[in-house]
Amino acid sequence: MPERIRSSEERAGHSRVPPAKRAFDVGFSALLLIPGLPLMAVLWALVLLRDGSPAIYPAQRMKSPDRLFTLWKFRTMQSDRSGPEVGVSGGDKQHRITPLGRKLRRTRLDELPQLINVLKGDMSFVGPRPPARRYVKMFPELYSEVLRCRTGITGLATVMFHSHEEMLLRDCATGEETEAVYIRRCIPRKARLDLIYQQNQSLGLDLYLIYLTAGKLLPLPGRRLNRLKAKARRV
Repeated sequence: MPERIRSSEERAGHSRVPPAKRAFDVGFSALLLIPGLPLMAVLWALVLLRDGSPAIYPAQRMKSPDRLFTLWKFRTMQSDRSGPEVGVSGGDKQHRITPLGRKLRRTRLDELPQLINVLKGDMSFVGPRPPARRYVKMFPELYSEVLRCRTGITGLATVMFHSHEEMLLRDCATGEETEAVYIRRCIPRKARLDLIYQQNQSLGLDLYLIYLTAGKLLPLPGRRLNRLKAKARRV
């Protein structure tokens, strides 16, 4: 058989999003934004009143090995006046998380503005979490594979590894230790899960992962959800 002609997106290092997946992303994000926009307005005002400006934190993330985008989230930490944010959040940054920020993180409401990222096409609902540029530059071959799939708000690695990642990082006392643990113990394991998702992705799997993600936050039924919640409580 002749070799399939690859699209410009695939030649650039990431795959074209299946039409059904993109249609779901647009429709579901638009639906969620109906109640989401008023809720975002309330949260924006709360963050401003309790923690000051800015209420929204713009994070530079990679949508492909060579394309940046701005990921939006509610600010949950006190600003670091020593310079721009570098690396992931570990125990060394716990003292900077605000009381409101802890609640937003626990409920994942800090990620609500990412519905706009999904609607724009920067992200999907399900996929690998978008990495910072520094990690893509450190592991170009690894992320050239991972980022063939559009990044997402949640995903297999988020469902299966997020709680364990938080456990690993929260005991880190310095930024250097946090970085070392994240690079050595988190990136490879998350990437393996992301590649498993990539090889098995389907709309049905996306819906199941969204269900599992929601089940960690809401009282939804299901044996799988109960096991995940019990495991999270032990961690």
